Amino acid sequence: MRSTITRPRPAVRVLARLALAAVLASVGVATASSAAQAADNPHERGPAPTSAILEANRGPFATASQDVSSLSVTGFGGGVIYYPTSTSEGTFGAVAISPGYTARWSSLSWLGPRIASHGFVVIGIETNTVFDQPDSRGRQLLAALDYLVQRSSVRGRIDATRLAVAGHSMGGGGSLEAAAARPSLQAAVPLAPWNLTKNWSNLRVPTLIVGGESDTVAPVLSHSEPFYSSIPASSEKAYLELNGASHFFPQTVNTPTAKQAVAWLKRFVDDDTRYEQFLCPGPSGFEVEEYRSTCPSS
Repeated sequence: MRSTITRPRPAVRVLARLALAAVLASVGVATASSAAQAADNPHERGPAPTSAILEANRGPFATASQDVSSLSVTGFGGGVIYYPTSTSEGTFGAVAISPGYTARWSSLSWLGPRIASHGFVVIGIETNTVFDQPDSRGRQLLAALDYLVQRSSVRGRIDATRLAVAGHSMGGGGSLEAAAARPSLQAAVPLAPWNLTKNWSNLRVPTLIVGGESDTVAPVLSHSEPFYSSIPASSEKAYLELNGASHFFPQTVNTPTAKQAVAWLKRFVDDDTRYEQFLCPGPSGFEVEEYRSTCPSS
């Protein structure tokens, strides 16, 4: 029995060619779009983000650390620097973080490698004295950033135009002070912030405030919430309140805090819009008492 090969009719062949051309064109457009997006944002670092990546104990970058002696710096009390070991993707933004009243950097040290592993240089500072007030801690955060970009051994890894501050308690209040004093900063992340100043209408730096529902040291009703409300809506801002959390939630590994802090820093320090999905509409679930945001604009 002879087999028969049925050949496509000319019209069918034409349609198939047109369909293939359309597919190839769409691939070309997508590739060009991706290339254009990468060109538009030279600060994008790391893989496309997922909840799993942000919730892991470490991000995609391997990190190392080095101690900074108080004798080698001025304006703050030394500390520890955490940084990505590879610069194959380019330089990184930098973040200075302050501990709270009577506390030392060791109380927050889990945050250093966690944030650095997502593509940042981080300095966790020791303050000049453990009793320093927020305004002093704000100045010390700025001194630490200046040290990082001007004198530190990792200064070649840092993009000096992409800097941020964070802190806990009076260190969180200090991060507000630093952001108000230096509007060129790209982001601020106060954690359970304490400050006698309640009005931050002069603050222009994108700010994420994280408070604890059960905080009795810096109650959210008299600290985090009025701080957030006073920041102008024209300045990107967000407020995350953790369900049942005390004042000391940043002093142990806290995944919701780390996830939002990293997403905020990636969005505003790296200008990486891939992270907007975690900021708007924002987190939810049993760990979240409340979340408010202006929703960052592209």
